[in-house]
Amino acid sequence: MKTHFFFVKLLVVALFIAASPQMAHSFCGFYVAGAGSSLFNKTSEVILVRDGEHTVVTMSNDYSGDISEFAMVVPVPVVLKESDIKVVDNSIFETIDAYSSPRLVEYHDENPCRRFDYLHYKSITNEMNTAFNNISDSEVEEGNDYSVTIEARYEVGEYEILILSAEESDGLKSWLNDNNYHIPAKAEDVLEPYIKSGMKFFVAKVNINKMPDPSRPSPIQIAYNHPKFMLPIRLGMANSSGEQDLVVYGFTKRGRIECTNYRTVKVPTANKIPEFIETRFGEFYTDVFDKAYEVNNENAVFLEYAWNVSPQAGMKCDPCIAPPPIFVDFQKAGVNWVSGMNSSSQVFFTRLHVRYGRKNFPQDLQFQITPNNENFQARYVINRPATGDMSCEAGQLYIKDLKVRQNLELQELAAITNWDSNRSKRYYDHLDQRKKERAEVVPTIGSSPPPSSPGSSIPFGFLAALGILLLLVMFYPMVQLTR
Repeated sequence: MKTHFFFVKLLVVALFIAASPQMAHSFCGFYVAGAGSSLFNKTSEVILVRDGEHTVVTMSNDYSGDISEFAMVVPVPVVLKESDIKVVDNSIFETIDAYSSPRLVEYHDENPCRRFDYLHYKSITNEMNTAFNNISDSEVEEGNDYSVTIEARYEVGEYEILILSAEESDGLKSWLNDNNYHIPAKAEDVLEPYIKSGMKFFVAKVNINKMPDPSRPSPIQIAYNHPKFMLPIRLGMANSSGEQDLVVYGFTKRGRIECTNYRTVKVPTANKIPEFIETRFGEFYTDVFDKAYEVNNENAVFLEYAWNVSPQAGMKCDPCIAPPPIFVDFQKAGVNWVSGMNSSSQVFFTRLHVRYGRKNFPQDLQFQITPNNENFQARYVINRPATGDMSCEAGQLYIKDLKVRQNLELQELAAITNWDSNRSKRYYDHLDQRKKERAEVVPTIGSSPPPSSPGSSIPFGFLAALGILLLLVMFYPMVQLTR
């Protein structure tokens, strides 16, 4: 509810300002945009829900190629039952990606030469702030020497699913290849550690005749109970030509999800950046992430968003760039402890971004739930300069400070992206040249302001009314005496 009150508050303030000539254009509004997972090539997305020892994993892949050849092999710690497997709609990933993605916020400077009753404005905002506030038998494949056991076989949605166990990696690789599951040449090196640790293999092949969306396979969701809270990534490296990105959307009851075997670090945030980033925000954020990845020795897990998104919680972002997750979204994601829109259950949402490859990520990702419930989001700030007459002394000082601020913004941009600040400076030089071409020369301190400049002269009607009032005060005693 607080989010709705917030926007009502903004609307009331905007209406008040619009009705007051002396306060016109003084309100600072904002514009936002998001940088989602689609910016990065070779990106996989996973929803990870953890409650005690119960884990729900929802997997979406950026598969490219012939859909009829699509298959996935995922190590799992236990033999899954059919009821543990679901097919969900792609929209759940679109919803939570849009909501939690890094964002751009825009504020507008006030014109220091415009006058308004600050105390009256402050009293109104203070008043408004007060008002809101189980498989029984195993089936062994006969007539082969693969040492592979089919623990279970299911059909779920568009997928034909097998749960396999194996005694050695060469046999498993041969079985998969001989049964038309295309496994990379180096797969046995990756499979061996999972086999030795007793992991099973969730194998899914798509049936294109049952696909609701012919362009891409639906996400698969699996659930299991196990003490280990982890995400296998090594198997995905077997068919990768290089590094790949993974975005993890984590939901817990308590607080942030963090990685235990790699450092979890925050991406840069709250940086003040130049205006022209508005039209290049996607390019900007990919370079911000690249720089952070490089600075952290290419083996860190990056926090992009963390917030309490419980149904009863108030504001869930600042600013928001998409609607927050609702009860239906929680259910799709596997957050089963939320019973309805008015549920008092706590839901904490963590967004992690990892770029991994064979060289710097030799282990699967191990996670823990922390008591840290501090809010965090990757946000970048644009401050729009004030417009209009700047002939007053405060306006001239503002112009000098603005030049300093714009240089600092360029330095900040270079620091977090490796962009050339001298090259970026041309943007501001171009703006200054355009102003000169349009004869938008800002008066110097001490020059006479234009006769009708807003905010620098008192309206004639007001002066007339004041004069009449003074005359009445002066002559009223004389009228009384003549009586």
